[in-house]
Amino acid sequence: MSAPRTTPAPASWWRWTPPRRSSPTRPTSAPRTTSPDGSGEASSMTEQTRKTFHAEIEEISDLIVQLAARAGDSVARATDALLTYDLAEAQQIIDDDDAIDVAALEVEERCQSLLALQQPMAGDLRQILAAMWITAELERTGGLACNICKGARRMFPAELPPKLRGLIAEMSEEAIRLIRLSVDSYSERDAGLASALDDIDDRLDSLHRVFVRNLLEVSRSKDLDVQPAMQLALIARYYERIGDHAVNVSDRVRYMVSGVMPWRDKMTRHPTREESVVQDPSPGSTEVSPNGENKTD
Repeated sequence: MSAPRTTPAPASWWRWTPPRRSSPTRPTSAPRTTSPDGSGEASSMTEQTRKTFHAEIEEISDLIVQLAARAGDSVARATDALLTYDLAEAQQIIDDDDAIDVAALEVEERCQSLLALQQPMAGDLRQILAAMWITAELERTGGLACNICKGARRMFPAELPPKLRGLIAEMSEEAIRLIRLSVDSYSERDAGLASALDDIDDRLDSLHRVFVRNLLEVSRSKDLDVQPAMQLALIARYYERIGDHAVNVSDRVRYMVSGVMPWRDKMTRHPTREESVVQDPSPGSTEVSPNGENKTD
């Protein structure tokens, strides 16, 4: 099946070539049955149809890796624009996000076409569903990079205190690392690596908390005005969300490989806002704030 090719992803950030997968044993869509005359004709996908299906899946996987490269490159460029006060570059990154949206739409349309034409089942179906979900996470990652650039424009010309600059650089590096690891797990179908990302993301969460504490200290000392301080708080949150989207990608990889749904366990572990807030606190008690957030946004 021929399909339009996207422009190769920038190589400045994604210095990595995914290994070519060696035709692993793939799950069949349905049990193969023979016709009444014993001709051996399959009742589900013919052999040629299956070859076409898996060739299309390989192309979709390559497009997703390219999309991840674009998203990661946008995060790296957004950080540079923020730290160097480069408003022109920030605007360019915002404009370039359209290419990420177009690439994501192409993957989504090709997945929908496969669902309609091939009607896959079992592992084949999970591959398509995971591809669509992962594409959505990467598209949102590109959107968060744009939000970082918009925050940089709003806080200009305020200068970043040195301590906060260092923490921003660390958060960016960790967020990009999580994107890279998540797409590695997807490209290699590595459920073990995917399972490890939740713990790896803890470092980015910790950096985010440290950043917020330092931001409060800087604000109290009057070294930073309220408006840029608010923008920095949002920017730090964007980096933390980028890490969450990478973890979501890894969860979809685990589902694709094994059929498990890690996000269901997380929904059980993290109570909803209504459950985690005391509705009618007793006299003298303090209202409890939400103690966790779901990572599916």
